[in-house]
Amino acid sequence: MSGLTLYTNTMSRGNTVDLFFKILAVPYQRIELGYGADMHTPEYLAINPMGKVPALVDGDNIITESAAICMYLADKFIEKGFAPAIDSPARAAYYRWFLFTAGPVEAAFTAREMGMKLDEEQQARSGFGSFERVMACLEKGLTDAKPYLCGNTLTAVDVYVGAFLFFLAKHNLIEISPVIARYIESLALNPEFASVISAK
Repeated sequence: MSGLTLYTNTMSRGNTVDLFFKILAVPYQRIELGYGADMHTPEYLAINPMGKVPALVDGDNIITESAAICMYLADKFIEKGFAPAIDSPARAAYYRWFLFTAGPVEAAFTAREMGMKLDEEQQARSGFGSFERVMACLEKGLTDAKPYLCGNTLTAVDVYVGAFLFFLAKHNLIEISPVIARYIESLALNPEFASVISAK
């Protein structure tokens, strides 16, 4: 065993991490926690005081937030080729789209699902502005993808962004534009991603 333990729930963002583990083809222990009491035991709160999943334990290291976990795993197993070299120019796009999706896109999606309508002043003060604005920005990034966000090689950021887009599409939360459709088709070239898409 690699000594990696993932605390997660099948109805959580941890599914993205499960998918990335399958793509990496590295062993890990998966511990399913139920929502509610399971995530608020003293033992688990010592791992993640937020009482949320996913959380990854790697020896003495604790990593929370699905984007951070994917970035950590890609660097830990960098020989597998799912992160650009640390001195590669592709690191710019890698960091940009990871954090843009984890930050503005996630926040805009949450606000939209909660029925929050920001006026122009509030949009100017928020980190995301509006759902439409962040999706337009993300689509611009996908338009420039060749065919992936860091060039011609699938990386961890594609797993993260792709899983998020697929979730939105699966639940009819966004319209599948030609740009998004082309990107998802590129992701489906990976057999593990293809199995997730075909299971919809």
